Amino acid sequence: MSRALAVLFDVDGTLITSGGAGAESWKLAFDELYGVPADIGEFTDNGMTDPEVGRRTFAQVVGHEPDGEEMARLMATRMRYLPGTVKESEGYRVLPGVRETLERLQAQGVLLGLCSGGTEEAVEVKLARGDLNRYFDFGGFGSDSEDRVALTRGAVVRAEARLERRLSREEVLVVGDTPHDIDAAAGAGAGSVGVATGHYDAAALERAGADHVIGSLEEELPL
Repeated sequence: MSRALAVLFDVDGTLITSGGAGAESWKLAFDELYGVPADIGEFTDNGMTDPEVGRRTFAQVVGHEPDGEEMARLMATRMRYLPGTVKESEGYRVLPGVRETLERLQAQGVLLGLCSGGTEEAVEVKLARGDLNRYFDFGGFGSDSEDRVALTRGAVVRAEARLERRLSREEVLVVGDTPHDIDAAAGAGAGSVGVATGHYDAAALERAGADHVIGSLEEELPL
């Protein structure tokens, strides 16, 4: 049986919780641009990409589908607020077992990457407060594609480029806390590990089709 050579991590709910900093940045952006402090939780699900979150929320609160210029302005305004909301968030924390897991995998020679629906710039801001960026130098992001499968496949391709070989399903794992992560892993030809540290419990992740489910990253990953 093959050993996992690359592990791709989701961010929110898997590595960190921002304590609502992301939602607050969206709220401030919509308030500045349209005078409506929108609550993204009313219109979106956990695990969606940032562009998808922005687009769906815009359509609901503004009343029409955003064009390219409107989306660009919204995303830029939200990004301007995010560093401040992350810095000021009282609920921000690195989740249990994360640092230990990343250190252990690095020591074992496993290639570490990111696989997040957040834009690359937003992910960097969120991980910086927890000093986690130093573990990663590649990934797939919502700024690559609104489609979770496509951005996940992009991360797998980048892992293959670094290892200079094709990876089988058993050799690359996607670790995430939502059914979106599990579905994207399957669509990208990767194995999946559901981590019940977000809004979905172990049973929900099992129903989503995760190859493995663990309670938190305090547990060993099935390499």
